[in-house]
Amino acid sequence: MSFQFHHVHLVCSDLEEMIRFFTEKFGAALKQRKKFGTADGAVLDLDGTQINLRIARENDHILKDPSASTYGYNHIGFMVEDLNALYQELSQKGCIFSTPPKDAGGHLIAFLEGPDKISIELMQA
Repeated sequence: MSFQFHHVHLVCSDLEEMIRFFTEKFGAALKQRKKFGTADGAVLDLDGTQINLRIARENDHILKDPSASTYGYNHIGFMVEDLNALYQELSQKGCIFSTPPKDAGGHLIAFLEGPDKISIELMQA
């Protein structure tokens, strides 16, 4: 049996803010708005990576403190062609980087914070 990555699914406090973040800062395309069960949501395409977004459902109990480390999700990682140029571009668009570009043993990495304090890693080989 083989597996292929299909999507990442994020629960967000403000759907419109999360859509704007990925479309305006990263150039993702809004493919559709849809319900995920009873929750409003959206499907984005970021160069072939599907990002599903939804707001909390009425019976969801969102307990996670986004500033605390937890088991499970840690960050989303994207490979990029020119990290230093992207760092400059995203900084000018108001993105907050917790880690500016740095060497990580043969490749460059940087981390930025998105809405709801999601952590995003950018990598350049």
